[in-house]
Amino acid sequence: MNRGRPFRVLGVQQIAVGGPDKAALRGLWGDLLGLTITGSFRSERENVDEEIAVAGVGPLAVEVDLMQPIDPAGRPRVHEPALNHVGLWIDDLRAAVSWLEGQGVRFTPGGIRVGAGGHEVCFIHPKGSEAAPRGGEGVLIELVQAPVAVIAAFAALASGR
Repeated sequence: MNRGRPFRVLGVQQIAVGGPDKAALRGLWGDLLGLTITGSFRSERENVDEEIAVAGVGPLAVEVDLMQPIDPAGRPRVHEPALNHVGLWIDDLRAAVSWLEGQGVRFTPGGIRVGAGGHEVCFIHPKGSEAAPRGGEGVLIELVQAPVAVIAAFAALASGR
């Protein structure tokens, strides 16, 4: 049911897997499972050193971020839990954030910003708070602005073209 929602979740954009050693993650996801490593990202602020792997091809490919903490004792703890977060393609990120905030959804600090994949992102906090009681029910959820090619690919699939 839409309930006046001014955006659509198009599909899974990424999953993020963390561990103490991204070389071990690369060995599993890249060498054994055959995903292609397409880039890397490092952020002291987000305590992450990651490699970006891809499953599939084209605009509907799914990113698998292989993350290790820069400081294992620091926060956020990108390696605990090992399945760190799920990213969803959103057709209108700004409308989504505005509407969700109006519904009492709690977001992590940092607001909308450019993420590792070069797209605008923001995160729904795993837990609600007194001021914003709705969270991700224990799951960190990344909302990712879908580029035009992804929106078009999902539209083509939906229409059977």
